[in-house]
Amino acid sequence: MSKEGKITLVTGGGSGVGRSAAQALIKAGYTVIVTGRRADPLYETLELANTPDRTLAVPADVGDPDSVAALFAKIKETYGRLDVVFNNAGINVPSMTFGDLTFDQWKSVVDVNLSGVFLTAHAAFNMMREQSPQGGRIINNGSISAHTPRPGSAPYTSTKHGVSGLTKTIALDGRQFNIACGQIDIGNALTPMAARMVDGVPQADLTIKPEPVMDVDHVGNTVVHMAGLPLDANILNMTIMATNMPFVGRG
Repeated sequence: MSKEGKITLVTGGGSGVGRSAAQALIKAGYTVIVTGRRADPLYETLELANTPDRTLAVPADVGDPDSVAALFAKIKETYGRLDVVFNNAGINVPSMTFGDLTFDQWKSVVDVNLSGVFLTAHAAFNMMREQSPQGGRIINNGSISAHTPRPGSAPYTSTKHGVSGLTKTIALDGRQFNIACGQIDIGNALTPMAARMVDGVPQADLTIKPEPVMDVDHVGNTVVHMAGLPLDANILNMTIMATNMPFVGRG
């Protein structure tokens, strides 16, 4: 199936990495569905792409099972199948020492960053398993926090480590159904969420320092590359990062 015939879902598609990926996929010829909790940013993403014949905005909360079920019912009703998912939606809470974290803050991040990834991937897996021709690709946004924490990042880091385990399990379980699953780990792409990197963020030695950033469109283009692979090839894990950020080595 050519890119022009492929149906793609991007979660968290109203801003940042999700918006960049959605627009890059549209530019590459995919039909793209964007979802997120707020409708207006989704419509803005699609208006910027200016391809109404190959786009659809469906507001949904990925942490709510009923909302995810309604999203996938709409995809099935509109297109009849789904070929690629970029499981990107994620949130965070302010940086704080572990002992100051509340359960409500913990749960708010887990509900979106881990349970939301599960719900979306689970619905996609079952749709891809049942459709004809069978199969598809799931790409999860892991983040560099899937490997190494920042100070004061317990819920975010924990959920991203969980995404890594989920990615590997889906990749293994998906083999018999022609479903490939991989993960993209992103470091310091310049988005509204990462804008604070320029001003300075906590380091392992408890100092506050600015960090290098990269254009978010490099991430969108990388997602297009991963999405475009044939299903007999898979990038299980890819790290794309600002070259000089303090990740490789001791920090």
